[in-house]
Amino acid sequence: MSKNNAETSNDISALADDARALINATAEVGGEKVGEARRRLAVAVEKAKDVAGRVRDKAVEGAKAADEAVHEHPYQAMAIALGVGAVIGYLLARRSSRNHD
Repeated sequence: MSKNNAETSNDISALADDARALINATAEVGGEKVGEARRRLAVAVEKAKDVAGRVRDKAVEGAKAADEAVHEHPYQAMAIALGVGAVIGYLLARRSSRNHD
């Protein structure tokens, strides 16, 4: 999970860097429409960084809560995982058998 978080964080950082480079590259281009587009892009980049930070924080919070719940109730967690796995296995086997008929 942390690998995906790191990749997502890197992707967002790369996008923000590209947006900043675009803003800098168009700094000398005149025109009201270009200036407005640059301002909207800068605002969008800041909002995206804010949303990404909140999503990351919530994901970390959820992972910590799940970890704590599993540590507090390990047997119940194993039973739930076994049950979910059995249901998924049953559904996949049933779907597979229908495809072969």
